[in-house]
Amino acid sequence: MVYDLQLPAWKWPFYVTRHPFEGFEDLRWKRGYDSRVALVMVLAFFIITVFQARATGFLFNQDLPKIFNIVPHFSMTILLFFVWVIGNWSLCTLFNGEGTMKNIMCVSAYALMPYMVSMLVNTIASNVLLQREAGFLSFIAAVGIAWSVIMMVSGMKALHQYSVPKTLLAILFTIVAMIIILFVVVLLVSLFQQVYIFFYTIYTELLFRQN
Repeated sequence: MVYDLQLPAWKWPFYVTRHPFEGFEDLRWKRGYDSRVALVMVLAFFIITVFQARATGFLFNQDLPKIFNIVPHFSMTILLFFVWVIGNWSLCTLFNGEGTMKNIMCVSAYALMPYMVSMLVNTIASNVLLQREAGFLSFIAAVGIAWSVIMMVSGMKALHQYSVPKTLLAILFTIVAMIIILFVVVLLVSLFQQVYIFFYTIYTELLFRQN
């Protein structure tokens, strides 16, 4: 670990991507977490996801442009990211983790870097490759996902000061917590929708009786 390392905030994501193991230890030691950089990366993740859906070559694009909807992309990127952050922070507080919500957000955002790069490379390559060369795109996607997963595990381990087994267990429980959070959110939205329909029905009925 290079504890005398001095980097501006925007360079830390690139550094930890190149050094996924000691990089997060350096990040923790130097307190290089910057929520602004993390938020920009999450926004970039959303934009790249939309770009991939719209710009992927027609031979590999499964989306139908005429019925394109941006809401699912928002839900699968920004919304899901913050549900992950909240779930991880909640559980790691119980598991005596040392990371704050800001730090968890930064580590999680930085870990997305390889996946975002693979998405960009795949989107561009899909416009020049033939369908029989789809295995090349699958390989790039697999490398990006694997690299991001390694970074996430390494980042959470360094951030919370866990052992590898405890880090994996915390990530597993975080996924469970995400499912519970999303389930509760869906229930609340459904409940508020029913309440709204109930009062709106009463309101329209009163207007009808007045007329």
